Amino acid sequence: MTVPATSVAVQANDPSFETIWDELVWRGLVHVSTDQDALRELLAGESIVYYCGFDPTAPSLHLGHLVQLLTMRRMQLAGHRPLGLVGGATGLIGDPRPTAERVMQTKETVAEWVAQLRAQIERFLSFDGDNAARMVNNLDWTAPMSAIDFLRDIGKHYRVGTMIKKDAVTARLNSEAGISYTEFSYQILQGMDFLELYRRYDCVLQTGGSDQWGNLTSGTDLIHRVEGRSVHAFGTPLITNSDGTKFGKSEGNAIWLDPEMCSPYAFYQFWLNTHDADVVERLKVFTFLTRAEIEEYAALVESEPFRRAAQKRLALEVTTAVHGAEATAAAIDASEALFGKGDLGALDAGTLASALRELPHATLAAGTPVTQALVETGLVSSVSEARRAISQGGVSVDGAKVDSDEATVNGTLPGGVSVLRRGKKALAGVFIDA
Repeated sequence: MTVPATSVAVQANDPSFETIWDELVWRGLVHVSTDQDALRELLAGESIVYYCGFDPTAPSLHLGHLVQLLTMRRMQLAGHRPLGLVGGATGLIGDPRPTAERVMQTKETVAEWVAQLRAQIERFLSFDGDNAARMVNNLDWTAPMSAIDFLRDIGKHYRVGTMIKKDAVTARLNSEAGISYTEFSYQILQGMDFLELYRRYDCVLQTGGSDQWGNLTSGTDLIHRVEGRSVHAFGTPLITNSDGTKFGKSEGNAIWLDPEMCSPYAFYQFWLNTHDADVVERLKVFTFLTRAEIEEYAALVESEPFRRAAQKRLALEVTTAVHGAEATAAAIDASEALFGKGDLGALDAGTLASALRELPHATLAAGTPVTQALVETGLVSSVSEARRAISQGGVSVDGAKVDSDEATVNGTLPGGVSVLRRGKKALAGVFIDA
């Protein structure tokens, strides 16, 4: 299968918008901000430096971070210069969660995660040209600073009364866990980041999630006090599904950008399963399709929802942006082959194994009777039910119809696996125990 070579590296902004700010607003990416009129004028003018920070609190970024990465890319395509900040210092502290204190990681673990997150961020930015991106680590300016210097030079500009009014702090103060001084000080560290980047690179804009608004304004307020300069920030909305459930999770698990933590197949399927009520908004936020193209897909959702054209395009675009065209093509081929539209034997072993892990599956010995395999994988509840399904012609193994109770499963597909099918839609995987 041929997949279009879509990539965040070669996309362009939508020419139907007068300014990038107008496009960001249309895509629903502005939930809260400093002066909107000033921001619109700022982003319509000469190239500015802006930044977004990512803390290494896990070995991978997830879909919430992807919103920020794509927003950064959109502004770079409009001619502005991004700074991608990985929080080697703030990651050692931890942004206050609403419920309880974060578990602190070792310095070695945080350093390792910094490197992994940096590599993920770099995929979405261009490091060439007049508005080339730059990567920074806040440990570089935080580590050399003494506690006395931090308190004298930065801490003196903060008022405790203002700090405790921040949403994250208020939530923790009202919880049983309370909040430690360590996490309470996080907003000061993030404010210092903005000040440092303003001084080093003339950075005048910070972006982030709206749940970070207190931390974002910590920086704008600090720069105003210390430098007498007005700088800006805006927060993207926290994305939820139309039914009110939290976006970005599958069966309670976060959708990570690292293929080792969420396979390209699982990633593709997540987007493919987007509800009709959500898919148009997802196209706006997570793809570089133009307004005209998205409006065409919106019409198709209304007129031909059964074709799921919008979901297929969404899954194609986002999976390609995150995992590349080759991995996306493999995920699409696996999806089609599993549902009878392709050759299972032609799939690569890694992709097929990833796909089967997303299905009901079991690890069995070679030569296991199909009747037992059907029970072990949960496709039937008993051997007698399995026999009935076989007699009715509704069972296949590796794409071949099973016509005997004596048939066995032997892992004939690439990687030594097998695919069981009962009826048209019930699938399961079998991994052969070596």
